[in-house]
Amino acid sequence: MTHHMQSPASHLAYLTAQNRIPATSVIALRVAVVLSKWAERRRSRLALHQLPPHLLRDVGLTPAEADFEARRVFWRV
Repeated sequence: MTHHMQSPASHLAYLTAQNRIPATSVIALRVAVVLSKWAERRRSRLALHQLPPHLLRDVGLTPAEADFEARRVFWRV
């Protein structure tokens, strides 16, 4: 028996098609994932903004680059 890896999205699509997970649950899960990503992006950018210049140099950023990144809106990658 061979198994192949399915992406989470294709697995959810399969389960939804088999009526194992209601479509509304899949939508709610996808919304939760997006909101979680946005929240993490916002936290990361705020933390970056707080770093002192010597730590920014350690990660290869100038203060101006860090400021630019920190000011980006959370939904932009």
